[in-house]
Amino acid sequence: MAFSFAWLFGETKPNGVELLIGILIPKLSSKTIQQAVGVVGCIIMPHNVFLHSALVQSREIDRSKIGRVREALNYYSIESTVALIISFIINLFVMTVFAKAFYGTDVANSIGLLNAGSYLQEKYGGGLFPILYIWGIGLLAAGQSSTITGTYAGQFIMGGFLNLRLKKWLRALITRSCAIVPTMIVALVFDTSEETLDVMNEWLNVLQSIQIPFALVPLLYLVSKEEVMGIFKIGPVIKVISWLVAALVIAINGYLLLQFFSSEASGLLFGSVISAFTVVYVAFIMYLVSRGITFSNWLGFLQSKTLTNSGN
Repeated sequence: MAFSFAWLFGETKPNGVELLIGILIPKLSSKTIQQAVGVVGCIIMPHNVFLHSALVQSREIDRSKIGRVREALNYYSIESTVALIISFIINLFVMTVFAKAFYGTDVANSIGLLNAGSYLQEKYGGGLFPILYIWGIGLLAAGQSSTITGTYAGQFIMGGFLNLRLKKWLRALITRSCAIVPTMIVALVFDTSEETLDVMNEWLNVLQSIQIPFALVPLLYLVSKEEVMGIFKIGPVIKVISWLVAALVIAINGYLLLQFFSSEASGLLFGSVISAFTVVYVAFIMYLVSRGITFSNWLGFLQSKTLTNSGN
């Protein structure tokens, strides 16, 4: 995936100095706020929060030795940082390619997942390796990466929080079926025009945005509790920064939800349903935060049980 999008990045030949300045000192006009919020909302995904947290279960560690635990935490931090940096670079490649090729053009608003490769092909031509095929390989790799990420996250949740132990072939069959079967049904049964696919992709981003608080709020409560983390609980400075970042991410996703539903809510009945859902959703998030101690005690018990089982 990185190789394919880096190839496209090289073909567009962007201005490196302007790109670096844009990364260090980002500037957004009022017309691009919604797009920027949408990008943040679709990149920060709830299942990746669980997956990065599950890295602590990927190796056997002598938890009775503080030095070993600290060493492991350092390596886990490096792993997560490298993964996030690679993800950032890939997204930078994709956004730069389309910004360089189509920003300010008449076709900018008509580009979607289905026709993006065709537009790139028209813009940069073929050559020895047609851009259309390079884009297709990158999308295929991105789809595989997304499927693998979701599968591993589901595996850790099933084996950790829910304490479900299944044979590998059965677990693979269930998780991959949950990922592939709905996709095949949509592709074979429903209308898969360009507009339909883009709308479906927006709905998927909205669904992920809705789930963000259910991953971030329990995580921050757990890592702040000495009963769960012991001496490795986060300090007051990191705690405040983490909560501020989480609140910002939740607010950004909330703004994305409002923008999306306001544009999609046509009709009194649909608008009423969306409004009722929004009220219930916001009330439940506030309840999670206000009752966080009780909630984290329950999750902390499950997490402690999981760590004990892993140690045994």
